[in-house]
Amino acid sequence: MATIIWFEDYQPCDAPVVGGKNSSLGTLFGAGLPVPPGFAVSADCYRKAMADGGLAAELDALTAGLDPRDQAAVAAAGVRARELIGSIDLADGLAGAIREAYAKLCGRCGDDALPVAVRSSATCEDQPDASFAGEHDTYLWIRGADEVVRHVLRCWASLFTDRGIAYRLERGYTKAGEAMSVGVQQMVTPRAAGVAFTLNPSNGDRSQIAIDASWGFGEAVVSGEVTPDNFLVDKVMGTIGKRTISAKTLEYRLTAADAVCAVEVEPARQSVPCLTDEEIVAVAKLARRAEKHYRCPQDVEWALDDSAEILLLQSRPETVWSRRSKQGGTGIADPITSMVHTMLHPVSGGGHAAHG
Repeated sequence: MATIIWFEDYQPCDAPVVGGKNSSLGTLFGAGLPVPPGFAVSADCYRKAMADGGLAAELDALTAGLDPRDQAAVAAAGVRARELIGSIDLADGLAGAIREAYAKLCGRCGDDALPVAVRSSATCEDQPDASFAGEHDTYLWIRGADEVVRHVLRCWASLFTDRGIAYRLERGYTKAGEAMSVGVQQMVTPRAAGVAFTLNPSNGDRSQIAIDASWGFGEAVVSGEVTPDNFLVDKVMGTIGKRTISAKTLEYRLTAADAVCAVEVEPARQSVPCLTDEEIVAVAKLARRAEKHYRCPQDVEWALDDSAEILLLQSRPETVWSRRSKQGGTGIADPITSMVHTMLHPVSGGGHAAHG
């Protein structure tokens, strides 16, 4: 049984046991892209823990025959499932393997109490037909081996969030495919963070890269709690064709208590661009590298850390416009057409537009 798989050791044959997010991180790491180091606790560990605890059949029974539209029934099943998983006492071998891997990561990074992100990575997520984005839980700034083990259990339990249960039922995923891997990854403290799409999500134009960015951790952007700055970058020319600077009133920031919390952005920074032009172009280049590696449009999560290095935190297939590509999209279809368009219709990148 595979237990711990380091991102740098990831092979495509590991995909079934590390889930979509960890598979992507391992792939990006192997492609030489800047990804914080870490490891995956394989989904085999989840399956074994459920079997050893006698929970597998009970969890299956909780969701069998549920109507995803019956919110009360889904919620009740989720509460019970999460309680069951949270009550598990991990076998010494598995808990010890997680603690040993965390200690090894601490040693590599030169911090005996290294802060890590503990991320859910379900085996049925980030597929071409469904991203499962936001259905499962991630925990930031976790320190200490015992806390890492505890949050692995919490990630397992998040396989049974209300949204996760309903989404799987709606998509027809079978119970046999339901398992949770967990990624444990060095934490970064971002000055700014966000997402980048290697096409324009408003019209499917694959000649553009769309970047959403805001201050602090990217959770405010991903959750929709803040209207981010938005930039459109031409894939071939590398020019910034459009920029929208928003009033960014909230950011997630590390507090003195070692917690990541939402705080108000100081008025002087609210309407200031959170990325320089050089940083915008650098984010676009990294997103483009991810797309070239995967050979399909990507939805990328990134962060600009305190040392001004841009790191990739995740890359998954873009799912909305990719389904429509064979039906003929709107907008400019390819980078060569974009180059000609830019030459004929140059756009100044110097203006700033604001919206609330």
